[in-house]
Amino acid sequence: MFTPSPSRHRARRRRSALVTATPALLALALAACGTATDTGHSPSSPSSPSSPSDTGTSGTSGGTSGAPAPSTPSAPSTPPKSTAPKPSTGGNTGTSPGTSAARKVRTAVYFLHGEKVSAVPRTVSTPATAGAAVRALLSGPSRSESRYARTTAIPSGTRLRSVVIRDHVATVDLSGRYDDGGGSLSMRARLAQVVFTLTRFPTVHKVAFEIEGKPVKSFGPEGIVLNGPVGRADFEDVSPAVLVESPLLGDTAHSPLRVWGTANTFEAQFQLKLTDASGHKAADVLVRATSGTGTRGTFDVTIPYRVVRTGTGLLTAYFLSPADGRPVTVDTVPLTVNR
Repeated sequence: MFTPSPSRHRARRRRSALVTATPALLALALAACGTATDTGHSPSSPSSPSSPSDTGTSGTSGGTSGAPAPSTPSAPSTPPKSTAPKPSTGGNTGTSPGTSAARKVRTAVYFLHGEKVSAVPRTVSTPATAGAAVRALLSGPSRSESRYARTTAIPSGTRLRSVVIRDHVATVDLSGRYDDGGGSLSMRARLAQVVFTLTRFPTVHKVAFEIEGKPVKSFGPEGIVLNGPVGRADFEDVSPAVLVESPLLGDTAHSPLRVWGTANTFEAQFQLKLTDASGHKAADVLVRATSGTGTRGTFDVTIPYRVVRTGTGLLTAYFLSPADGRPVTVDTVPLTVNR
């Protein structure tokens, strides 16, 4: 009888082990491939409905389409969930990948303080920021702004029909309520409020007016002539001698405080005074604008200050009267004054 040699026994054992192990390895490989495919597909699947919180996260990320965020160059191979494209909350799932989601932009609208324009803060959403700013203006001042004597000359119930910006001119179409009632001062003030609000945006230099879709050539019962687009310089009579553009009403101040705006004062000089919650004069500085004495200039200064008590304070713009040297207040901006 034939007796296999020990070396042949070993060869058979190796072949048996190899045959037994091959199906197990194949099963593991297939399982691993299936898992990688599911993980990579699920976050970016356009057919997967997203929860409101997912949509909000996607909007915050700026609508990136699955690429790693710029701030994380060593991101893992699976993109973070917040960068996956999501259906919009409005149901428009046809938006192409990479389209920027709406974001918030801080701007200002212009009400009246006394009989002069005064800027107050508003936050609007892109991309239709100009239209949103005008709608915020038409809504009127808030209760807190009214307590600080901010008013409007625009009749309540005025509606925005459209805003179109082309070649640095914003054509604004308003409802017929806009030119109701009021004398010449009220009419000029309400025109100025819209002009200053829209020209706050650097892409807008002038404004053309339409009412109910028709171009305005003569505005209101007083017959204010509008031969073409108008800008801020056309409303110098309703602009304060010092117009503070920043900080805005209700802002929180920290030392040093940056203040910028425009001015038209004698020899281009005026004062900025900051008082804290105790009434203590935290700063009082002389400012010189780029021009004055009939020509409006700009200013941009940084003011260090020291407070006794934090809380509600006041930024006051004033000048000394050339006639008798007395201080003449031209604008005030209530602030929260911190150290």
